[in-house]
Amino acid sequence: MKVLVTGGAGFIGSHVVDFFIREGHEVVVVDNLHTGKVENLNPRARFYQVDIRSPELEEVFAKERPEVISHQAALVNVRESMLKPMLYAEVNILGSLNLLELARRYEVKKIIYASTGGAVYGEPEYLPVDEEHPINPLDPYGASKHAVEHYLHLYYLNYGLEYISLRYPNVYGPRQDPFGEAGVVAIFTGQMLRGEQPVINGSGEQERDFLYVEDVARANILALEKEGCGIYNLGWGKGTSVNEIFRLLKELTGYPGKAVHGPPKQGEVFKICLKADKAKRELGWEPLVPLEEGLRATVEYFRRNLA
Repeated sequence: MKVLVTGGAGFIGSHVVDFFIREGHEVVVVDNLHTGKVENLNPRARFYQVDIRSPELEEVFAKERPEVISHQAALVNVRESMLKPMLYAEVNILGSLNLLELARRYEVKKIIYASTGGAVYGEPEYLPVDEEHPINPLDPYGASKHAVEHYLHLYYLNYGLEYISLRYPNVYGPRQDPFGEAGVVAIFTGQMLRGEQPVINGSGEQERDFLYVEDVARANILALEKEGCGIYNLGWGKGTSVNEIFRLLKELTGYPGKAVHGPPKQGEVFKICLKADKAKRELGWEPLVPLEEGLRATVEYFRRNLA
């Protein structure tokens, strides 16, 4: 099957591409390289450096005629979205609409959408959060990602475009940017290996559901095989504190320093973890890589690549 992966040079998208290719699919990658990197690209994928907002995207559809889209491209920084809400709407909502319109016109069968379970629900009313939990995002990033889920449903009702929306938790692993503003595992790992001082925002008792990137990529494979539409949480259903992440990474990297705390960040949920029973029941998905194993693989990757 021919699959177009947006954001396929990015952290998560490049792993998704690798898994599709491993399964024997033909893969086309669209990425503007804003945060994606050429070195992440699988050499067996055809690459187009195009922004999802661009009219040039139609040329890719006309030439490649993909059967399925895996839509991973997005701006994903919660804190940046508080400062640039219009940019996040433009890229994440209008960019996705451009993609959906082209999917409709070029008769794409299905779209797999990377949504966010970490940001769409807001501060949880109960834990772990299931797909029936009220949607109350605290930031423009979460709002923009959820808005697209409504459009996915509209395009299914009106044009028969099937969709699977995967609500990701806090994804970590190899290829995540250690110099970015998002992704505490990559940032702390990079800082510890460089001998710099990581700063824990707030008390460090805030909790996230940390999921290894290959478990996310595998969910995209299973979503491709699923008939019909649906929205699915991915996650372990349990939270890990930032303080615990610091402790584990300190141990794995041999970092000698102590924990330092800074002010908390605006717009961030305090505690969240996602119940993924529906994904297990309907997609046959469950997480396979335990936290310590995933952190060890991540540290080893950065050890090799930061040298």
